[in-house]
Amino acid sequence: MTRIRIRQPDDWHLHLRDGDMLNTVVPATARSFARAIVMPNLKPPVRTVSDARAYRERILAARPVGSDFEPLMTLYLTETTTVDDIREAARSDCVHAVKYYPAGATTNSDSGVRKLERVFPVIEAMEKHNLPLLMHGEVTDADIDVFDREAVFIERHLDGLRTTFPDLKMVLEHATTEDAIEYVQSAPGPIAATITVHHLLYNRNALFEGGLRPHHYCLPLIKRERHRQALISAATSGDERFFLGTDSAPHPKHAKESDCGCAGIYSAPAAIELYTEVFEAAGALDKLEAFASLNGPAFYGLPVNDGFIELEKRTWSMEQEITAAKETIVPLRAGQRIGWRQSNG
Repeated sequence: MTRIRIRQPDDWHLHLRDGDMLNTVVPATARSFARAIVMPNLKPPVRTVSDARAYRERILAARPVGSDFEPLMTLYLTETTTVDDIREAARSDCVHAVKYYPAGATTNSDSGVRKLERVFPVIEAMEKHNLPLLMHGEVTDADIDVFDREAVFIERHLDGLRTTFPDLKMVLEHATTEDAIEYVQSAPGPIAATITVHHLLYNRNALFEGGLRPHHYCLPLIKRERHRQALISAATSGDERFFLGTDSAPHPKHAKESDCGCAGIYSAPAAIELYTEVFEAAGALDKLEAFASLNGPAFYGLPVNDGFIELEKRTWSMEQEITAAKETIVPLRAGQRIGWRQSNG
């Protein structure tokens, strides 16, 4: 197969940052994706509906001329979030979910939750108002191996949340382990998982090929090969509980290549092409549309997109670096060949 046509996809986990960088990173996503769930971990975080509306307007202003790209906003769950905040979010036309970060788990997560039990009244309100909880599913305890954080989160917290709030819509974001896949496949109630393209493409050896590779550093970390294979199996299965979420997360080159480098991989410039590579390698191109374009809208209760995109089997090279305002960003697969190319959009 050298050409495929799929309904226009959505990105159900995306970082766009803020300020001048928006003018570069918004068009990169809008090229392929009709909608995206936008993460709220700015400085300061997007905590209220008012914050979300203002951020949305900044994103819309950065769209390319003629683009209909729609940012779907989220609120940052903190220990000061109130039931009234949730009620207002549920009534709004722009907030589609609330994001849980364990404090200190990833970029700009200092305002995150330290004890889940403290926000149970807020989570109960989310269940009541059908507002999904999006989870960065890791623990941050110093005595837990960093590669085991997701599995321990599932054991210590996720299973209890599922029992306590059986009707709450939950998304285990950027699933990275076989443990996560097996849990989502077997858990009762409305639960799903997003899967990134970098976790499908790489195992943890990619962090150390020929030296330390800061542009492959992300959180959650990429894991062992058996976990990568479990992710591929889930993504290409057609199971409606798994859908596309790039977790594309741009950082300036100097912030990645430092003595305390930032976590995040900027995959947006070739995300749909790289997912297509993964699905082709798995012999599952016929399952790409469900994963990229159908399963996410079904979970969020939104219509599928009217438009289509086309991808052709054509080799091209990703840029070594991308200029974003006064910064330089190194994209995923920088300077390397990519086997598929979007031919419209």
